[in-house]
Order: sequence, then structure tokens, then C-alpha cells
Amino acid sequence: MQINWFPGHMAKTRKLISENLKLVDIVYELVDARIPESSKNPEIEKITRNKPKLTLLNKCDLADDKATQIWLSHYEKMGRCALLINSITGYNLNKIPKITKELLKEKIERDRQRGIVNRPIKIMVVGIPNVGKSSFINKFTGGKSAQTGDRPGVTKGKQWIRLKEGFELLDTPGILWPKFEDKEAALRLAYTGAIKDEILDVVELSFHLLEYLNKEYKEELCARYKIETTDSAKGVEILELICKKRGFILPGAEIDYDRGAKIVLDEFRACKIGKITLELPKG
Repeated sequence: MQINWFPGHMAKTRKLISENLKLVDIVYELVDARIPESSKNPEIEKITRNKPKLTLLNKCDLADDKATQIWLSHYEKMGRCALLINSITGYNLNKIPKITKELLKEKIERDRQRGIVNRPIKIMVVGIPNVGKSSFINKFTGGKSAQTGDRPGVTKGKQWIRLKEGFELLDTPGILWPKFEDKEAALRLAYTGAIKDEILDVVELSFHLLEYLNKEYKEELCARYKIETTDSAKGVEILELICKKRGFILPGAEIDYDRGAKIVLDEFRACKIGKITLELPKG
């Protein structure tokens, strides 16, 4: 499956981030806890490399708890600060101000010695589309400062949002790189909804997802759909079993693969199959 998607406004956003980075003290990068590496934009890494950064693993309630602990250990070994969050429920958001001040303590102390006190801490929030960035901002600010939606790329412009505790937050639209050189990363993004289903072959996409689930989360997969699979089962075979079990049959006894694929993707994204992580740290 070849996936390419780079709307024009995203190129403008990349420039916007570069131009405004000098105005902020710290960068919050949101990633999807189910795909922490695949949902990291390499462009963001390059652009923000000289700024203190806090990685926020959003949607942690949807990810495999054991895998999540592996990721946290990985970040710790790399000397990076990472925090699990849920931008819908607000889980762990109350810890962010303290962590931010800790990451900036040297700068805050330098300012104090120069007689600068109570200067607002300026924050930039970045992340790829549909990672939950707008929902995070709304929850973090306690209001509806950022536009939200269930479609990738809803946020379109720059916004400064004033917060309590002396913080000011710069919101920027999510950006995605022009092409996916890593096919597996592209598929993971597609599974989680970071790429619009309208431009994908959802049936083929479901084949790939089902083969992964059959390999790594077979017990959860079979329990959800009340099926039995073999270790070597192909995605099309698994989807056919699901369609038959759910009664997704068209006139003439034809399997309704389209309906079955959409159900599988929807139920995966809604965590109905189980708490699933799609990748682990390399090495």
C-alpha cells in the first residue's frame, strides 16, 4: 500500500514553527502512545532540537500498559522527559507545570539573577494531525481555546493562549512529512486515523492490521470477534471469518469486506479489541 499525503497548509506550518520557535522557552510534543515513534515527525525533531522538550504520550488509555512502560524506560535511557497523558480525561495534565519549571529551572534562575521575575513561560505545542493536540490544549487551558474535530488537520492557524501559573501557550497546526519512507510507520499512522480514511484502501489496510493483531494480540482479536485463527492466517482470511461471524454478507452470498474492514478499524481505534500498542523501541 503506497501512502502519500502532504496538504499545502502543512508546508506553511513547518515554516511557521521555525519562525516562532525563538519566541518560546519549551516545546511540548504530543505523540500517540500506541505509536510513539511513528507519530513523531522527523521535521519537528530537526526544527526544535535546540529547545527544551517535553514529550507527551497522549491516548495512553488506548495503549498496552506493558509496552508503555517499555517506552518510558526507553525515553529515560535517552535522557528525555516523557509523560503519559489523556487529553480527554485530563489524566496527568496537572503534573505538566511542575515538570516544565523543572526543565527550565536554569533559565528561570538566570532570569532571576538578572532581576527578571514572573516572566511568562512561553510554550509551543506541536504534533502530527489527529494526535489529540487541540483536545489537549482545551483541557490544559480549561476552555475551548482551540478548535477540535475528529478529522486530521482541523487546526489551521496560529494562536497564543494565556494560561494560569504564568504560562503562555503557542498553538500550531499539526504537520506531517511529505512522504512516508518507512512503509510500516505509514501503516501505523493509517491504523490510528492520523491519515484520512477517504484516501486509503480501508480493506487492504484492515488486512495489514489484522495480521499484526493475529501475531501480537491474538487472544484479544479472537475473543472480540469470537473466531479462531491459525498463526499463519492471512488478513483476508481473518476478515472473512469476522464478516461471516458478524453477518456481513451481500446478496449472492458475497462477503461484505468493506463493511467488515470499517468495523475492524473503528473498533481498534475505539479500544474495543483491547489496549494495543503497534510498535516498540528499536534496538
